[in-house]
Amino acid sequence: MIQQMYPQTIHPYSYELNKDMQISAAHYVPNDEAGKCRRIHGHTYFINVTVAGDELDQSGFLINFAHIKELVHDRFDHTILNENEVFDDLDPNKFPTTEVVARTIYEIIQQHLDTLGHKPKCVGVFVRETPTSYVMYRPKQVKNG
Repeated sequence: MIQQMYPQTIHPYSYELNKDMQISAAHYVPNDEAGKCRRIHGHTYFINVTVAGDELDQSGFLINFAHIKELVHDRFDHTILNENEVFDDLDPNKFPTTEVVARTIYEIIQQHLDTLGHKPKCVGVFVRETPTSYVMYRPKQVKNG
């Protein structure tokens, strides 16, 4: 069982759901600045997705945990990330660095959440690449008015 503490994301919602996952995947960063990370190598990534909202669906969920697993784990586990269509070797903003992996997971989750009638929000994605290195992606909050 994964038992970790993550940086908190402050939000105004009543409910908060967290889903932990572990995926094994390989990647490389096709840029001279990446040093030895230019070569293909693998990690066991620990991922936490935080979803929040004020309303629950007809089943009493913000989102079913299994749906988050399908969207992330089933898509990326035991793959070479660079071979997934969401990562583009020609665009440095899409090289599968830990930062880009975290942002991409957010985008995948939020795109799905936007289809739900009760409109929950993904408020953060935590991706630990190694025991000593992690990224926290939080979308910018848009202020109305």
